[in-house]
Amino acid sequence: MSEFPITKRTTLKRGHKRANHQSEVIHAILDEAYLCHVGAKMGDRPMVQPTIHWRDGNKLYIHGSSKNGLFQTLIEGEEACINVTLLDGLVMARSSFHHSANYRSVIIFSKAQHIIEPEEKLRLLNLMIMKITPERYDDIREPNDNELKATAVLEFDITESSAKIRTGPPVDDEEDYALPVWAGVIPLSLQKGAPINDPRWENDLN
Repeated sequence: MSEFPITKRTTLKRGHKRANHQSEVIHAILDEAYLCHVGAKMGDRPMVQPTIHWRDGNKLYIHGSSKNGLFQTLIEGEEACINVTLLDGLVMARSSFHHSANYRSVIIFSKAQHIIEPEEKLRLLNLMIMKITPERYDDIREPNDNELKATAVLEFDITESSAKIRTGPPVDDEEDYALPVWAGVIPLSLQKGAPINDPRWENDLN
């Protein structure tokens, strides 16, 4: 497996044994997750926004309104800190101190590239649909020219990134293993439920 270069900002100081810089691992976490949090300095204050993301090669993409204030800040050159986290389980220990969580997370430091060319923007937005609901790709209407102009697509290089991963059971103090307290992991996962019809869709069929 190839690894991304380790920088001062992607070096884990706490829990360093949980660090992972392999590109395949980082790509897999980004691909499984639907939502990222994008943070940057906006004017005189920090700002964080959640948004859907997708990946193409070693690039991460987000989209939103072309009038979005944070997007404008990123387009003007402010660096972003992007985080993605998958929560895999609640780790129940025998003591309150050692309770934890199993997770897979990625952090990325990168500056945005504003995608302006209409055909490339459309290609990337179609990739987003292919990630979220590929079965709908052939049925839905593509954005028109005005909708494309109203949508900003930002590209981020993934190279300066790292993953942090915790797996496995709780780790208790040795003397606490004798306590008559259940310990283990409560698994968590993100799952798609049964679709709920738009009421207008049902009415339009009648």
